[in-house]
Amino acid sequence: MSGNFLTIPSDENIKRRSRSSSLTDLISAFDTKAQTHTELQKITAFSGQFDKSVKPTFSKDEYGKPIPGSMTEYRGAEAQARVCTEMKELCEIINEYGKTPCKSLLPPELKNATKVISFGELFTIYTVISDKLVGLLLRTRKHQLTYFEGEVLFQKRDDDVPVFLLQPIADIRAYCDNKALQARRSVSPMPQ
Repeated sequence: MSGNFLTIPSDENIKRRSRSSSLTDLISAFDTKAQTHTELQKITAFSGQFDKSVKPTFSKDEYGKPIPGSMTEYRGAEAQARVCTEMKELCEIINEYGKTPCKSLLPPELKNATKVISFGELFTIYTVISDKLVGLLLRTRKHQLTYFEGEVLFQKRDDDVPVFLLQPIADIRAYCDNKALQARRSVSPMPQ
C-alpha cells in the first residue's frame, strides 16, 4: 500500500464479484425451485411427502386439469391430437372402401351421407390397422362425422349395421387437422 486511500479495484476483483453474484442467483433460483417442488409434493397423494393437513385450492377452471406447462398437460394434448389423426384415418378408410348410399332410401337426417359401409366389413379392414375401431367410431359419431344405430357395435352381432360417413372427406380432413392443431396449441410451452 502506498498511502493512497482511494484505490480503484482491479478488473479481477470485479470479475470475482460478478461471478459470486451470478452463483448466488443460481443458488437462489435452485432453492426457490426446490421449495416449490417440496410444496407440490405435500399435496400430491402419491408422493412420500404427502401431508393430509395441506389442502390444495383450485378454481372451477383449474379443477381436474393438469398444471399449466407440465409434462402431463403436454402428453394430454399430444394424445388428443393423435386421436384426431386416428379419427381422420378411420374416415379415410370408410371413404375409400365404402359405397355411395342410395339417397332416396335414407331418412332425412342422413340425406347428406357421402359413403356407407357395413360394420362387419369395416371391422375386417380396420382391425389390421388398429384394435380401437369401436372407440373411434363412438368418437367420430360424437363429432358428427359418422352415424350408426345403437349405442355400441359388437363384432358378429352387428356385422350388418351400416356406418355412414356424414360429410365429404375434404371437410373431415380439414376438421380433424384443425382439431389436432388446436390441441397442440392449447398447451403451454413444453417444459425443459
